[in-house]
Amino acid sequence: MGFIERMKTEARAKMLKLVLPEGKDTRIISAAKILIDENLVSEVALVGDEDVIKKSADEAGVKLADRIVIVNPLKSPKLDDYAKEYFELRKSKGITLDQAAEEIKDVLHWGAMMVRKGDSNAMVAGAENSTGAVASASLKVIKTADGVKNASSCFVMDKPGSEWGYQGSMIFSDCGFIIDPTAEQLADIVIAAADSCRCFLLTEPKIAMLSFSTKGSASHETVDRVTEALEIVKKSHPQLEIDGELQLDAAVVAGVGQKKAPGSAVAGYANTLIFPNLNAGNIGYKLTQRFGGFDAYGPIFQGFAKPVSDLSRGCNINDVVNISLATINKK
Repeated sequence: MGFIERMKTEARAKMLKLVLPEGKDTRIISAAKILIDENLVSEVALVGDEDVIKKSADEAGVKLADRIVIVNPLKSPKLDDYAKEYFELRKSKGITLDQAAEEIKDVLHWGAMMVRKGDSNAMVAGAENSTGAVASASLKVIKTADGVKNASSCFVMDKPGSEWGYQGSMIFSDCGFIIDPTAEQLADIVIAAADSCRCFLLTEPKIAMLSFSTKGSASHETVDRVTEALEIVKKSHPQLEIDGELQLDAAVVAGVGQKKAPGSAVAGYANTLIFPNLNAGNIGYKLTQRFGGFDAYGPIFQGFAKPVSDLSRGCNINDVVNISLATINKK
């Protein structure tokens, strides 16, 4: 069973609620209909003006189903409650209650608050908004999980039947969030990616911290950052199977790993790859997708207190459905 089919099976067993705050986008509306028609969620909330969303639905040829609800922040009876909650979250930053009442009307902030308050189980956005905007609203409202200072993202790279990773699937992180992580941020990426591996691959992570160097074969401050992060993780999570710094071939090819990093339990067998920066991560996942023929599912946000994910503004309907499935199944 491929990754998405497994996500569908898990979603049908859970029947959770999803909020898609960019409710007027025709791709979002079409994806919401698929999610409902295939019984993958119990409810989809579309955030925005009722007339605008209904017009977009007509343009998309979509008849809004009973379990697709439209939530207009301007008319919602929960506006005062949401505004007060947002004020409490942001008052240390100097925000007033009136400012909070205005900011929470933004669809991204509203969707994030729905998740925070338990009115929805997960949020997916980014079809009309930048990653930065989605991340900002999520960080302000949903916050990071306990023990995690820095949120990040991962991709599930999936090619059933291939020899790579665990049964043809791998976690790549971070490929869409932190541009040039410090050692401490890299350590947080590792911890969150380990959780993503357990959730999405259903196996214990074997984590390779990637670099252009393997075990001191080259010297540079960027290599030092990777090894520093490795030591942070080993101290805080000694149970993790992790090694670094490793070149890509040493991380995933058994023969190379045994030669370049003899005695390593990870080298040659990694299922979770941690990239040293966003340049490497973004290029790496796209090379794997385009040249290697892997399906790439993401970016799935990780390290947040509750499930939330980002979409590319160039996404299609299937992308929205697939990222929604991964996000609602994120533990």
